[in-house]
Amino acid sequence: MNRRMHPFRPLLLATLALTAVGCSTTQTNTPPPVAKPVAASTGPVSISNRAMLLFDDATKSFDAQKKAKAFDYPSLERKFKAALEADQNLAEAEYNLGVIAERMGKPDEAKARYASALTKKPSLRQASDNLAIMKQNGGDVAGAVALYQDVLTRYPDDAGSRARLAEIYRQNNDHDKAMELSRAALMRDPMNTNALKVMIRSYLDRKQLAMAKLVALRAVKLDGTDPELHQAVGLILLKEGDTEGARLQFKSALEAKADYVPAHVELAQLALNAEDFPGAEEHLRRILQSDGKNAAAHVDLGIALKGQGQYDKAMQEYDEAEKLNPDLGATYLNRGIILHKVKDAPERAVELYKKYVALAGGEVAINAEAPVFGLMREAESIVQAKREASAAEAQAKQMEALQAQQQAAMKAEEAKQKGQPPPGGATPASGTGTAPQATPVSGTGAQQPAATPAGGTQTAPAQKNAAPVDSDEPTDDLL
Repeated sequence: MNRRMHPFRPLLLATLALTAVGCSTTQTNTPPPVAKPVAASTGPVSISNRAMLLFDDATKSFDAQKKAKAFDYPSLERKFKAALEADQNLAEAEYNLGVIAERMGKPDEAKARYASALTKKPSLRQASDNLAIMKQNGGDVAGAVALYQDVLTRYPDDAGSRARLAEIYRQNNDHDKAMELSRAALMRDPMNTNALKVMIRSYLDRKQLAMAKLVALRAVKLDGTDPELHQAVGLILLKEGDTEGARLQFKSALEAKADYVPAHVELAQLALNAEDFPGAEEHLRRILQSDGKNAAAHVDLGIALKGQGQYDKAMQEYDEAEKLNPDLGATYLNRGIILHKVKDAPERAVELYKKYVALAGGEVAINAEAPVFGLMREAESIVQAKREASAAEAQAKQMEALQAQQQAAMKAEEAKQKGQPPPGGATPASGTGTAPQATPVSGTGAQQPAATPAGGTQTAPAQKNAAPVDSDEPTDDLL
């Protein structure tokens, strides 16, 4: 299910967003239903009547809860523990406690219960199957294969172990061996839906949609309550381009099992593609209820919140995703979009876009038409425009400051010039700054014209700074 999501839309880029969700959730295997022991199955070991009665009551409670599609695992756990305490040899009660522990998220306890059940009753194949499945899901494929082969050694006609081995071969791309084991399992048990699931997946892997659909419809007829079968039909329809038909099948899977995570994954992805952000949020929150440490689901929830305008909450989801998986590139890409488009922080956005590209393997590993490159160019142009605007603003402020300085200097010069006398002006001895005026003999303040001799020649002007007349000396002025 490693496929890319829809291309960039305004404020939405979900490339690679759900890839990790699909990888981490679709591999989940549901434990087989609880076993119902028969008195004769205990062999030489005798089980007390009280233990059998308590066990029967516990299995009836399980059946009722299964029909109501509402499990109360703590109450079931108490009932099966009571049966086991009544008789420690009741291997089926031990096994069922392992199933309940696994469903309650206690894998270590589940493994211990399964191992104990096998010790008490080696013929309890369901316990071997579940132990092998847990080893397989935990990455110990060799350990799982050893358990399956051990079952086949003791029970050569066991169909379940063949179907499980077939799935391991399919995951290793050995489709011929996978199909061979699946057919062998169906020959021994025509109702074995696990073998049919392997065949469906194998046909899907090889893009043989018609054959996959044929087997899937057959499987749904055998067991219409199995969510995995509805999921398989939905995936086939999705590949055929029937989005609405696929959506209905995924919803049918949830009707069969409300907490079936792979169906929530597909429905969340379809909702994001359709920009149904509230719908996507609903499914993503259900995914996180089952797996709160799913980094990709946190990224997708951030996308759904971003689409609803809840940018700060979206950033919180991206922060959580980064804590869980620092190498998930979609985290940085989508965070960069908010910083770029909403928060007016293009510089930081460019850094995040570059980090996304680096985590994706560099520019050579990404299509040249990928939206991230357009986003990067746009953000870089905004950064450049901001720099130019900032430089222009700084230059304008510098010019204003220079002009203000020049104006201040001119005003100071003008003030200085107004405070000094005009150049060349005589200063009297009195220091008053006023030049002395000649006073005529008549005593009037008016200046009289100088007398002109008969010859018509003007007499020389009186000396400007003449010394005052000494009263002791005779004057030679004409009357």
